[in-house]
Amino acid sequence: MTDQMPKADDDTERARALLGDLRASIDNIDAAIVYMLAERFRCTETVSRLKAQHDLPSADLVREAEQARRLRRLAEDARFSPDFTETYLRFVIEHVMRHHDAVAAGRTDVDLVARGEPGDTQPRSIEQE
Repeated sequence: MTDQMPKADDDTERARALLGDLRASIDNIDAAIVYMLAERFRCTETVSRLKAQHDLPSADLVREAEQARRLRRLAEDARFSPDFTETYLRFVIEHVMRHHDAVAAGRTDVDLVARGEPGDTQPRSIEQE
């Protein structure tokens, strides 16, 4: 029975080491996601201003449907949940639409992404009202 204890301890230590490695990878992926979201919203916030300047509608239902189909296909290719992917897209689109509408109404305090040098301005959320 005492021979099994060191093996159990070794297995537990290996599991802890593996968990540490996996968590480090997850942390790196989370960091990449944050930077990618910042870039995505930098683009959509510019789209908001372009639409407002040219009096274009906030929504583009054809584009939204195309994106939903495209992301579902990508999810399937990645062997990931297409439903989760579409839920993410809907969440993003809802926020983008609120931003488009706020910019069209003349609001200037609604960006999620700060412009200029780091620390120049604090990004705000439309929900902070």
